[in-house]
Amino acid sequence: MKKPKTKTAGGIFSSKDRFLPFLLAYGGLIGLLASFTIAVEKVELLKNPAFQPSCNINPVISCGSVMATPQAEVFGFPNPFLGILGFAAVVTVGFALLAGATFKRWFWIGLQIGLTFAVIFVHWLFFQAVYRIEALCPYCMVVWAMVIPSFWYVTLYNFRNSVIATPTRLKGVISFAQKHHGDILLVWFLAIILAIVHHFWYYWKTLI
Repeated sequence: MKKPKTKTAGGIFSSKDRFLPFLLAYGGLIGLLASFTIAVEKVELLKNPAFQPSCNINPVISCGSVMATPQAEVFGFPNPFLGILGFAAVVTVGFALLAGATFKRWFWIGLQIGLTFAVIFVHWLFFQAVYRIEALCPYCMVVWAMVIPSFWYVTLYNFRNSVIATPTRLKGVISFAQKHHGDILLVWFLAIILAIVHHFWYYWKTLI
């Protein structure tokens, strides 16, 4: 017997989509907390240059090294302020979906645009942190870890429900992504982890 479909945002949520509100609501809360923590410690660092952030652990895991760079204020203000605003919006959407809210197509497109910007931005920050600043902020990595699946599953939802039209030549690719969504996400995270391990191997090997 087929499981009944649940009415939520955008019409009917299939079993594949049913966890999306939980991802946005609770994943967004985790990202919001991480962004808020970074913002608080960034403000403390601005007030007191001698302040040591809570995640200054070693030469590689060092939030202070990241916070003190121009990359930490790309738009003229601390990056975590963007995270607070963005994740607050994602959390609101997630809990609205859990409450049974429905949204128009334009709303999903707007969410897609916002998350696409976010996922591009966090990958740029990843590159800057690893290959330019050469230091990692654990709270920033939590933000990365929340943005990527949020973008991925909202994108899959939008293709699956025709919010975004699928070009004929890409139907096979989209079908493969829908079928192997978890595998692709795992490879995505593993690629980031392996890049970090490889680049900082000179330090990790001293801990072995």
